Amino acid sequence: MTYLVAENLAVEPAGLRLRGLLERPGILQMPGAYNGLSGLQAKAAGFEALYLSGAAMSASMGLPDLGVVTIDDVCFFLRQIARVTQLPILVDGDTGFGEALNVMHMVRAFEEAGGAAVQIEDQLLPKKCGHLNDKKLAAPQDMAAKIAAAAKARRHLQIVARTDAVEREGLDGAIARAKLYVEAGADAIFPEALTDAEAFEKFRAEVKVPLLANMTEFGRTPFMTASEFEALGYKMVIWPVSALRIAAKAQEGLYAHIRDDGGAHRLVDRMQTRAELYATIGYHDYEALDSSIVQSVVPTGNPQAAAEG
Repeated sequence: MTYLVAENLAVEPAGLRLRGLLERPGILQMPGAYNGLSGLQAKAAGFEALYLSGAAMSASMGLPDLGVVTIDDVCFFLRQIARVTQLPILVDGDTGFGEALNVMHMVRAFEEAGGAAVQIEDQLLPKKCGHLNDKKLAAPQDMAAKIAAAAKARRHLQIVARTDAVEREGLDGAIARAKLYVEAGADAIFPEALTDAEAFEKFRAEVKVPLLANMTEFGRTPFMTASEFEALGYKMVIWPVSALRIAAKAQEGLYAHIRDDGGAHRLVDRMQTRAELYATIGYHDYEALDSSIVQSVVPTGNPQAAAEG
């Protein structure tokens, strides 16, 4: 199956496909994918939607997650994952890349690149990972204006408003912000860096739109499974940087082995084989497609001369 053949492309807009998944019973599991290959691997594992993390994108570029990537950077990653997987993708839009007009431009760009939903957070630049301390918050009304701008610009893109307010304003303050963001047009809320099940449960009791849980490693949220989040009433759960962390640790070991052993021969059993890689990216599907194209017919003779004669 290759995206080059029109019949293999999704007809319904990505945002509507994501909405359909959220209308089903149960929780939608959205692992992080940071390039086309990881997206295909997640799809092969059976996932129906993906998350594109700003932290993973930044790290893959050798940059910190401090809001330094651009809309065009994000679209580069989004476009490659969306086209090869044909899955709905929730895209990390950081703080919206500016104010209201910038947010509207972001929404249009993400829709055109194949995104299904955008996440916008209520931090000020330079923004930080939500599980770090000393984050600076935008005024609630300013964040609500960004959400309203996004809602005005979108056709089908779902809008997920993230609040990082728990650290500075407490759980009640974060809930108050979430309600304001829903009034402004948010389709779902992402309460970041909650520290226990009771906090997740209280948020669910107070906020009446679909909620997203972030199960990142090395953060403030204790390890919980998708079924545990589902029992608390959450509709989405993401593992934003897990794939990148696994890959980065493996690469670190590879380079150390090459340096110390003079080659990668001791690690072959840990590698994806050529056949496995080709199966993942559909190499032979592309070959078959190429060979199926009708060969061009090269004209012979000189039809003009024949017509003149």
